[in-house]
Amino acid sequence: MDENPRLTRPDADADPEFVSEPETAAGEQEDWGDFAKFLLKLVVVVLVFRSFIFSPFTIPSESMLPGLRNGDYLVAAKWPYGFSKLSLPGEVPLIPGRIFESLPERGDVVIFKHPVDGTDYVKRAIGLPGDTIALRGGTVILNGEPLAQERGSFVDIPMSANTGCREDGGTVVDGNTCRYRQIIETLPSGKSYPTIDFGPRRADDFGPIIVPKGKLFVMGDNRDNSLDSRFPATPGQGVGLVDTDLLVARASRVLWSTDGSAEWLLPWTWFTAARWDRIGSDI
Repeated sequence: MDENPRLTRPDADADPEFVSEPETAAGEQEDWGDFAKFLLKLVVVVLVFRSFIFSPFTIPSESMLPGLRNGDYLVAAKWPYGFSKLSLPGEVPLIPGRIFESLPERGDVVIFKHPVDGTDYVKRAIGLPGDTIALRGGTVILNGEPLAQERGSFVDIPMSANTGCREDGGTVVDGNTCRYRQIIETLPSGKSYPTIDFGPRRADDFGPIIVPKGKLFVMGDNRDNSLDSRFPATPGQGVGLVDTDLLVARASRVLWSTDGSAEWLLPWTWFTAARWDRIGSDI
């Protein structure tokens, strides 16, 4: 008989419920390491998607009525005009200049950085480099020819916490709807879109000017409530002629829309405030 018997632990392979303390700690560390790797991969995928494919933007003003409204959340395509540091989160200077550069088509709704203050603006591209642009009585003259206009219709826009009614251009009907005069404008390419007309205004006559190389002439669809290329580039105001290097994306579709009545502490208002008829609208 062994006079000095030794204590032995059960074989871990024989008893699957037996796990030593060091092995448990190692397993937990491995689990956290795998989770960290997953999060890192997820962040990379999201950054790549937002930088080079699609990215969300918000509409904070009424300058693009009636097509876009204050409270719309857009998804915008990042690839149509090429990529620059403006494509990246925080404008990290990892892309030299602009790669895969391409000009917008006339009529594109473009998102760009303000030439002075760097904030995101959204307008419609009307004039490309080399185009001659003028306005006479509110009608756009493109390369000597007035754009076709269909007049006589109206557009009704529901009023809400984030959508008022301009007394100098709109009329309140039924107590909660603002009615504006609408003009359907058509480009030489055949692309048409609605604009809003308040009547005679100082900015209805402009130019002519020739759009220089590397520049764009942009306008808001709400023509009498838009500080666009007709006005000098000033922080928070007009944008002047926009450098093509400031292009960020092309607006594609309305992803979400709210009338501004939602309250964070009242979750049901997130749904009652939604403008469901606008979600998924093409731009």
